[in-house]
Amino acid sequence: MTKKTQKSDLDGLTLLRRDAKPTKKLETFPNHHPGRDYIVTLKTEEFTCVCPATGQPDFARLTIQYIPDKKIVESKSLKLYLWSYRDEGVFHEHVANVILDDLVSALKPRWCKVTADFAVRGGISITIDAEYKK
Repeated sequence: MTKKTQKSDLDGLTLLRRDAKPTKKLETFPNHHPGRDYIVTLKTEEFTCVCPATGQPDFARLTIQYIPDKKIVESKSLKLYLWSYRDEGVFHEHVANVILDDLVSALKPRWCKVTADFAVRGGISITIDAEYKK
């Protein structure tokens, strides 16, 4: 029998309220299909951080893909997590890898990939593909 979302899946989810603020906390809920490999893809075109040297804003399209094991990331917590980088000074290469590390820590997925496609600034665009394999 296929398991559907259960009331207990909401246990521990604290960020699904209107007054939630940016946070580095990633919340998860149980994967009811751990025997199947399937890819979850999350995308945003609104990721921002700032250059650690100049303070200039940097904009990126992020694509996060993963094969869940026992946990799935709750999307609003991911939104608030990504929002927490808005005023943070960080190099593109570092932020893509930190996001991957944090997702792997929270989810313990079978596989995960973060693609950060940063907009052109100073005539150069940068794309980072960071990948984890269990």
